Amino acid sequence: MIKQVYLPDDVPSVGKKILTEAGFEVVIGSGRERQTMKQEGAQASAVLIGTQTFDGDIMDSMPNLKVIARNGVGYDAVDVDAATKRGIYVVNTPKALSGSVAETAVSELLAISKNLYQNSAAIHDDNWNYRKAHPGRDVAGKTVGILGFGRIGQQVAKKLSGFDVKIIAYDPFAKSTNSVEIVDRETIFKTADYVMVHLPAIPETKHSIGSAEFKMMKNDAYLINMARGVIIVESELVTALKNGDIAGAALDVFEEEPLPVTNPLVGLDNVLLTPHIASNTIETKAQMATDATKDIVRVLQGKMPEANVNQLN
Repeated sequence: MIKQVYLPDDVPSVGKKILTEAGFEVVIGSGRERQTMKQEGAQASAVLIGTQTFDGDIMDSMPNLKVIARNGVGYDAVDVDAATKRGIYVVNTPKALSGSVAETAVSELLAISKNLYQNSAAIHDDNWNYRKAHPGRDVAGKTVGILGFGRIGQQVAKKLSGFDVKIIAYDPFAKSTNSVEIVDRETIFKTADYVMVHLPAIPETKHSIGSAEFKMMKNDAYLINMARGVIIVESELVTALKNGDIAGAALDVFEEEPLPVTNPLVGLDNVLLTPHIASNTIETKAQMATDATKDIVRVLQGKMPEANVNQLN
């Protein structure tokens, strides 16, 4: 019997080609809604998902399931313990998107420094003189603090190396380099002009940045979050932005996605909001599809995956 690979969302053709050439049937679904996935993936031996929740209940609706591939690096939406208990591998694509996310992070740092979005919008509003009352800021000479110095954090530091900035980072597992000083967490918030969040979404980091951290930050400092929305206490960030505790923020991720237009963040003029686009490029999506499907093939052929996040006996 031909093994079936279920894709709730379509992926670039390079990924589907890898699966079909390996002899598997590819089933492209019609969406991420829980019941839809349970019905459409009922015969699946493998599933390739995005950021949607994937828990034990959904796994139980797919009795043939051997591997859950995450099309990205974060796997906080997958119940890894439930998968392990059921003998299901969970894999991700940690090498595919670091450079792209870092590019977006630096782009948003520059955008909030120069008020690019607001100035562009002002032209469309026939307000050429908006710029006079809203000057930007130079990045050169500033201190950039990176929370989380893994693959993405290191790529951010590399890409910022030509901007004449001081780079500091907090990561209990990292060591200082010639260009990046590892400091304690408090130093990041107290001294950085830009605090860049590149932490994993784990129980220890959930809601770990809130009013206490915003009060430590300088009034003219910015927060940039490219990691996960759950790391920030959004209501306390809104308060900090309204009160001028910090100068502004650039956010690509949110506690609730899609972000409702009624969310108070949407009405603020000192925040740049983007719809989870940090790795949303043609090249990176193709590489993620390639890496994820290659690990699916390995598992379904009885081999060890390369990027598994759990261990099976």
